[in-house]
Amino acid sequence: MNSWPDSRFIDVAGITAPIIQAPMLGAGADMMMGVAKAGGLGSLACATLDLETIRGEVATFRAACDKPLNLNFFCHVAPVADAERAQHWKSLFKGYYDELGADFDAPTPVSSRAPFDEATCTLVEQLRPEIVSFHFGLPAPALVARVKACGAKILSSATTVEEAQWLERHGCDAIIAMGYEAGGHRAMFLSDELTTQTGTFALVPQIVDAVSVPVIAAGGIADARGIAAAFALGASAVQIGTAYLFCPQAKLTHPHRRALHEASSSQTALTNLFTGRPARGILNRVMREVGPINPLAPAFPLAGGVLLPLKAKTEPQGSGDFINLWAGQAFALSPGRTQELSSYALTHRLITDYANRRPL
Repeated sequence: MNSWPDSRFIDVAGITAPIIQAPMLGAGADMMMGVAKAGGLGSLACATLDLETIRGEVATFRAACDKPLNLNFFCHVAPVADAERAQHWKSLFKGYYDELGADFDAPTPVSSRAPFDEATCTLVEQLRPEIVSFHFGLPAPALVARVKACGAKILSSATTVEEAQWLERHGCDAIIAMGYEAGGHRAMFLSDELTTQTGTFALVPQIVDAVSVPVIAAGGIADARGIAAAFALGASAVQIGTAYLFCPQAKLTHPHRRALHEASSSQTALTNLFTGRPARGILNRVMREVGPINPLAPAFPLAGGVLLPLKAKTEPQGSGDFINLWAGQAFALSPGRTQELSSYALTHRLITDYANRRPL
């Protein structure tokens, strides 16, 4: 279509509409296929998946769709375990264990998110995705070079101008400008200072001015008005996350889906309770009572293990008290909140509404 003001990311990604479905827990091949068939870029969050599951999701996508896809990976440094800190952290939740009848003295389960490594890079070389995106910076230069050598374009997220400039210097083909409004994990990697994080529509034009590669706006975008605003500020594409969680293809727990439909947009907050890194989700009991940001949390991704036995006790009863309910600040603006739309229909709706420039 001819109404997109900046075609650079379309050209980089080989798509027809500059809309990226954000890589999220709950978004698999079925969701990706719908987005891709409507002209956007489907994404698979790989950090919590084993290699065979990634391979299977990609095979399902390739069998049904000949469009580009994006595989997303975390590239944090695996933490060194600190037994004393972990035990002190666990002690904060003793009252919940007693209340729910969970075994406090049992070994703490592992809450794991794997960083991009040699084995994952080998899988990427075999699967040859068109796009590979990263969170928390970039992996080692040798791994970046190997990803590029297999033909993939590389994206990563920046939460500051300084991070965007660093990413461009280290080989990114496009940069995701991730505003403070965005759901899920903050992509911060040069600083851990939350108080200076910037909103999307202040961040996007500053990054556009600071780098030469295409910029993708992310955070607080759920309808065509947000898309139009992002393009007016110089973005080449938008990445939309929580709006897609209303689609029937989203593999969500019942409490998460209910929270998305019932909560108000003012009920999200950044929390480090579930992994040790700040991430935005809908407020629940444990966030209100323990955090949401608690300085005692162990290093990412170790913090969440203590919550897993509490989740196991409460989630089957329909409770979202001890699970992450990731959501961005604009989730209530999604067209899918009031009308069930498949990922294909939502993508098509966003494209059409943007082209018509009419409010949703």
